[in-house]
Amino acid sequence: MTTTRPPGLKAASLTAVLVGLGFLLGFGRDLLLARTYGADSGTDAFLVAWMVPETAAPLLIEGAMAFLMVPLFSRAAELGDDVRHLVSATLPHMGVALTALSLVTAAGAPWLVALLAPGIADAELAVRCMRFTAVTILMFGLAGYASAALRANHVFGPPATVTVAYNLGIVTCVLCFHDLGVVAAAVGVAVGGVGMVLVQIPSFVRRLGRPGRPTSTMLLPLGAFVPIAAFTLERQGQVFVERFVGSSLAEGSISHLNYAQKIAQVPMMLSLVAATVSFPHLVRAIAAGDGAAASRRLTDDLRAAATIVLLATGVLVVCAPDIVRLLLQYGAFTDADTTATAQIMRIYSLGLLGQAVVGVVCRVFFCGSRPSWYPAMAMVAGLGATVALALPSSGPSGIAAANAAGITLTAVILLAGLRGSDIGMPVREIGGPAARLLLAAVVATAAGWGARSLLEGLPSAAALVLAALAMAAAFCAVTALTGTGDFNRMIRMRGRS
Repeated sequence: MTTTRPPGLKAASLTAVLVGLGFLLGFGRDLLLARTYGADSGTDAFLVAWMVPETAAPLLIEGAMAFLMVPLFSRAAELGDDVRHLVSATLPHMGVALTALSLVTAAGAPWLVALLAPGIADAELAVRCMRFTAVTILMFGLAGYASAALRANHVFGPPATVTVAYNLGIVTCVLCFHDLGVVAAAVGVAVGGVGMVLVQIPSFVRRLGRPGRPTSTMLLPLGAFVPIAAFTLERQGQVFVERFVGSSLAEGSISHLNYAQKIAQVPMMLSLVAATVSFPHLVRAIAAGDGAAASRRLTDDLRAAATIVLLATGVLVVCAPDIVRLLLQYGAFTDADTTATAQIMRIYSLGLLGQAVVGVVCRVFFCGSRPSWYPAMAMVAGLGATVALALPSSGPSGIAAANAAGITLTAVILLAGLRGSDIGMPVREIGGPAARLLLAAVVATAAGWGARSLLEGLPSAAALVLAALAMAAAFCAVTALTGTGDFNRMIRMRGRS
């Protein structure tokens, strides 16, 4: 049996840098879209078409595909099997299925648009854009497969570049073909999807070899895939609810919701970097029956995620107008758009802790030889809450509040289920540190409000930086006073791993 050194601080740092670069390009992408197209019926139409890659990405890149394939590749590597046989037995069949699904989506675009956004103002434009974005089903699937294989072999650099490649494709096409309107952005989504595959091919071939002609057939276990896919699609269902309800509101409402969500989710995604890097190690600990090691890994990931997200939530709540103004208010994006987006973002950010907890904890239930249905059932409850609360009469802010409430409910249910999971972890293991971090976030937010009121009249950039610094100082002071030795220990352990 072969052993592999677990990922450490170097891998996490490299992944964080590349993911951060991808998000910076994502900011540039959103800024460019806002500046070029603003927030109107055209951008609403594009965002309805964008639901295809928005659904495919968590399902085929970071979600179901990773949860299914990383354990499969990790177990093969642990047993010393030739992973090339696994690739040749699974990749061709998966490619055929994804190609067929892309073609079906493109052909059925008129029906999908009518189903997802029945009140959309420019349905024809949405259909045209969706036929381009349908390509991402195939491309994201191939990219996710390659990412899972590489991460299972502790290669994290190329998988972390996929966001860079994706956003570069969109930005380049918008800059070069902006005369086509938002269709240029849809073309860019397709081009970016191709780029996500291309940036991983060299490392994939070097590490695993060229996929050969299948000598045997190994169908991916549907019994393992279905509960993971169900959870992922249900989680994405919150976006479906936003677009469905938002299509009946004033023009630009879907766009305001999208811009607010994209900005607010950046710290949440960054908070999951440690969990992404440690996922193969978590798989091995659970497979070996080492519940103590798995529990420590999960606790460390939760603390790291909560620290980042709670501080970021305070900054987003206090400085939302400054952030939106600095990032988006150019060209066609007006002051009224800034006000609407900032209001939504403040409310949406209240669900970021729930988003991060769900992203970390669900992995425990998918690491076993047979993934659990528990996360999917928890997400059903959260999605049900979102549907019940997202009323058209409450406007975009009400939709954002429904989203935050639904994902928070899901997080609570998942935490409660840890006791019965493979690691048997009681919630009290993380309750104390979580309470201290929450207290620090509340104090930091109050300090931020006070600092921001004193900075009135300064340029948005200066006010944002100074208020954020005041909040960070308050957060660090409270965590030091309340005792965060456990968190410091976690940082030192990650540096040695």
